[in-house]
Amino acid sequence: MIKGFKDFIVRGNVVDLAVGIVIGSVFGAVVDSFVTDVLMGFIGALFGQPNFNDLTLTIGDGVVLYGNFLTALVTFLITAAAIYFVVVAPMNALNERRAHGEETEPELTNEEKMVLLLEEIAASNKK
Repeated sequence: MIKGFKDFIVRGNVVDLAVGIVIGSVFGAVVDSFVTDVLMGFIGALFGQPNFNDLTLTIGDGVVLYGNFLTALVTFLITAAAIYFVVVAPMNALNERRAHGEETEPELTNEEKMVLLLEEIAASNKK
């Protein structure tokens, strides 16, 4: 049973998944810091405040905190754009390059070559 567990842990899929999770969490922290510390600073320079959390709308006794929503929306859009341009677009380009390389005809086996040669001989004898 221990050997089976060891084989499961050492198998490439589990290790790849663990590496992906660690890299994903670290990449998430980098993107979050980039959005919070850098881009929101530029937004603050343009609009006068680095986030929109203080924007509210009072209706009667209720307060609508639409500023929190705007901040979350801007953060989401910037994060999605960063992930798209840093991860998705390069992977799509790589997959496209690989697909172009696979469009070439596969190498024929010796039996297939022999069949084609015999078909050519038979066709030339019929003429």
